[in-house]
Amino acid sequence: MRFPQLAANYREYAYVANNAAGTVTVLDLVNFRADRTLQVGAEPSSVTVNPTRNEVYVTNSGSSTVTAINADDNSIAATIGVQRGPTDMAVDTKGERGYVTNSLANSVSMIDLVSHRAIATVGAGEGPATIHVAPDDRALVVANRGSGSVSIYDLANNRPPRLRSTFEGCPGAFDIAILPDSSKAFVSCPGNDQMMAISLATEPESWFAKQDPASMKDHLMARLRVGKQPKYLLLKPDGGEIFVSNSGSDTISEIATYTNEVGGTYTIGSQPGSGLVTADNSSLWVSAQGSDSVSLYSIDDGRMANSIHTGPGPNAMAMSPQQPVLLVADSHGADVAVIRTRATRGPELFTMLPAGSHPVAIAIKAYGAR
Repeated sequence: MRFPQLAANYREYAYVANNAAGTVTVLDLVNFRADRTLQVGAEPSSVTVNPTRNEVYVTNSGSSTVTAINADDNSIAATIGVQRGPTDMAVDTKGERGYVTNSLANSVSMIDLVSHRAIATVGAGEGPATIHVAPDDRALVVANRGSGSVSIYDLANNRPPRLRSTFEGCPGAFDIAILPDSSKAFVSCPGNDQMMAISLATEPESWFAKQDPASMKDHLMARLRVGKQPKYLLLKPDGGEIFVSNSGSDTISEIATYTNEVGGTYTIGSQPGSGLVTADNSSLWVSAQGSDSVSLYSIDDGRMANSIHTGPGPNAMAMSPQQPVLLVADSHGADVAVIRTRATRGPELFTMLPAGSHPVAIAIKAYGAR
């Protein structure tokens, strides 16, 4: 199978955070080659793409900064000071505000992405790690890994986040998924082999609020027993189902998001890690860190369809928005596996692209050059 014809002004880059090197490798996905390496801060831990501006952000856990990268020319646009141990970052749908978890300061920083400066800081639980903004921009959800809790903040009128709810009893709180309609958040709890399903507060003047005033408050809906050490959450784009990789039992569990019920648990590969669901909701890719491979699970058929060898310790991955290509960062090495997902004979390893030492995060930015 040939790759699709792309417009002459089409640009697509992957940004790979190399934790041990303090760098970001920029990969040109139009020509499938390394573009450049950018020196960022110490121990970069996450990469986040701005949905409206041509910028990409890297949290530098070892230097208490966030690096803003200009995707037009892949240069450093700004270095933004935050608090100690920035771990993850979320951006609102307008691309104007960024929120960063500071794991060593037990706080969340709010960043003005236009002026590239931190404008507010609010307290969180111990060791805040993963952070997500709800699609309607009304709620911010934080997994506090150290205290085993979940913090939910109200976002309104560009004011600093206001803590509105805290839910305890999620030891090792690891990953977060929020439904497309912003009605629920799911959080994985590896310390007790469970997931939490949390109903997010509705708009005060909405139809739901008028029918049920209790819906105006966040509340815990269910604790779901899944496999051992559930970590990464993989949500279908349509929001109908969510999968969790159970790193301690080499399985994935399937959850119906409407009923909050576990539909089944399936063997997927050794030490499953992060993954993603394809845009058509039909397939699930999951990294198998213990076997240096990625597994392809057919959601429609309810079975594992394929396994492809990558490099050592595959984990972070990203899917090209315009090409049938999956990128997998090999965290125990220094490269990125490029997998053709729709090759004539089925998915296959296409090439390996160089990265830096210990790549831990990857994100793709695509745009039409002016």
